Amino acid sequence: MRVVLLGPPGAGKGTQAQIVAGKLGVPAISTGDIFRANVSGQTELGRKAKTYMDAGDLVPDEITVAMVRDRLAEADAAAGFLLDGFPRTIAQAEQLRESLGELGHGLDCVLELVVDEEELVRRLSGRRMLVDGQMVQRDDDKPETVRHRLGVYREQTAPLSGFYESAGLLARIDAIGEVDEVTARAMDALEACSGDESSAG
Repeated sequence: MRVVLLGPPGAGKGTQAQIVAGKLGVPAISTGDIFRANVSGQTELGRKAKTYMDAGDLVPDEITVAMVRDRLAEADAAAGFLLDGFPRTIAQAEQLRESLGELGHGLDCVLELVVDEEELVRRLSGRRMLVDGQMVQRDDDKPETVRHRLGVYREQTAPLSGFYESAGLLARIDAIGEVDEVTARAMDALEACSGDESSAG
């Protein structure tokens, strides 16, 4: 199966990506991992991306999309994949569709993890890390910073919901509850997606 996982910061995407991909027997692919692999491997795309990252700028879509396309063309993703953290914008979603088309594939399902904003703020602002023997809150996990990050998410990434819903690919998952409960909902939704696909084709 070829799956995209959407959801705001704090929704548990990283955790669910690993578990669900494991159950599906496909690689969980995060853009963070792709960036790190390209930068550390000093690929041409990695070197280009690093100049933007070092300057504190967003890496342009064409570089990000090219990295993702290269990763999806690797042998372990031939039978499917779970993408976490990409696409982030409708422009990227359209480019992903084109890239998959070139590889002779399409997406099977887009899972959106849905969590109430107050719960997200509670989860994220509750995180602590150990510094000099003391548990302290990271600056980017302070409530006002968290709300700003959620605002950016809503503005840039949330429109993907509508984009994929209109394409008949979106399944919304209640991401509140124990990890295994959320995983079970995700697997049920994926089963429904593959059922829709088999009935359609």
